[in-house]
Amino acid sequence: MARPTLGELEAGIRAGDRASLARAITLVESKRADHQAQGRALITALMPLTGRVDRIGITGVPGVGKSTTIEALGTKLTKYGRKVAVLAIDPTSQRHGGSILGDKTRMAALAAEPNAFIRPSPSSGTLGGVTRKTRETMLLCEAAGYDVIIVETVGVGQSETVVADMVDMFLVLMLPNAGDELQGIKKGVLEIADMIVVNKADIDPAAAERAASGYRNALHILEPASRHWDPPVLTCSGFANQGLEKVWAMIELHKAKLSDSGERIARRADQQVRWMRSLVNDRLGEAFANHPAVRAHLPALENDVASSRIPASAAAEQLVALFGLT
Repeated sequence: MARPTLGELEAGIRAGDRASLARAITLVESKRADHQAQGRALITALMPLTGRVDRIGITGVPGVGKSTTIEALGTKLTKYGRKVAVLAIDPTSQRHGGSILGDKTRMAALAAEPNAFIRPSPSSGTLGGVTRKTRETMLLCEAAGYDVIIVETVGVGQSETVVADMVDMFLVLMLPNAGDELQGIKKGVLEIADMIVVNKADIDPAAAERAASGYRNALHILEPASRHWDPPVLTCSGFANQGLEKVWAMIELHKAKLSDSGERIARRADQQVRWMRSLVNDRLGEAFANHPAVRAHLPALENDVASSRIPASAAAEQLVALFGLT
């Protein structure tokens, strides 16, 4: 079968064809320079169709029930007539380079819905396990007509802050045992959370409510990220399909409040600018690492620094000079 042209891919995405969307995502995820150029051209052509959707990030430690909750929520939304795309950031094995989780297997019921699209993306070792192409994939899904985009993070490292910088609402799932877990919560996660949801509340409702109370108290000592929104703490059970209506209602309320205040538009504009700067930094880093003079001298300079023969600052200055900067 002949590979589709950019025009055919664009037409397919505009028509909501899932096969065309999948091929386009593969194109933008490619590391080949010609594929990357084609991907940029495709996204540029589709940009007028983007920006009018709900972008939601969901994180939580492994075992908290992210996939179960996302599947239950996504299935409920498709029954309401919404089109849901789930971008699940799949950890990449350091040994064989392949993805580990396989979210289509973990969300089989949602994957079978005609108005749902699930894309496991290997993290490829990028910061926090968030693939560098997640933002481009979001835009392609929006152009294909999906009006709810859910980004699921690995739940380890610094993926929370990276995902929070590309979505409208950032939801953190917690386990229903406040005690020691509350002591171990990273302050940074609480500071960027737009909502905290204690999952698995069906197992022990009293414990879940105690945990929720503990998280509410923790939030009270922090300054909210938005002056128009105080992060709520809810309880739910993705497995038992309980409390998800309240979770979605709070997401809708968050959208309404930030839209009315103008903060939603301002936040997206700021995200776009910071994304551009991040891409510039990435390209400069790649150009530096691949520069012939830098590659030729880097091993020896690393040995000199490791052996304390020269300070790291001096070695860095030499490498920057080899790159052509003074």
